[in-house]
Amino acid sequence: MNSIEPDVLRQAINGNELAYGTIIESFQKPVFNLCYRMLGNTEAAEDAAQETFWRAYQSLKKYNPERPFGTWLLSIAAHYCIDQHRKKKLPMLDMDDYVAEITPDHNMPNPEFMVMKKDHEMQIQSLLNELSELDRASIILRYWHEYSEEEISQVLDITINAVKSRLHRARKKLAVAWQVQNPSVATTERIKNGSPAF
Repeated sequence: MNSIEPDVLRQAINGNELAYGTIIESFQKPVFNLCYRMLGNTEAAEDAAQETFWRAYQSLKKYNPERPFGTWLLSIAAHYCIDQHRKKKLPMLDMDDYVAEITPDHNMPNPEFMVMKKDHEMQIQSLLNELSELDRASIILRYWHEYSEEEISQVLDITINAVKSRLHRARKKLAVAWQVQNPSVATTERIKNGSPAF
């Protein structure tokens, strides 16, 4: 996870907008990635990331410096995405949207490989969307952001034992669902093709 210079954070807390812009630049990729994996939709993820940074800015004076800033920020993002998902089930990316998002790149050596990779990513996202909000957040934080079980418990405000239980249950569910959809693909192949979780 990215870190931020204490001086930059101090300036941002004191209202320096340029310093907060530096924070946004440092954390926009992990925040967007978390939001995308949670919501499964690029537009919704962009909105959620923007809302996360706005909420964090509004709450900077409440930030406890004893806690890692990245953990605090991702906690805001995760809880916002959980709330959004609970308010309404967001639609999955439509295949027409997916095809429209693929832009030809003449420098790309193997476009077929890129399309297959995108298919795998969509399939993994579809499987993630089948998990409960907290299970999905636990898996994403553990395997895409490499958070420890203790850090996940801090982000999601649940016990470490609850994190372990959720990770175990979610991994099992993901593996079974993947195997049902891809009976001929070996475990090592599915890990190589984009999912560190199962």
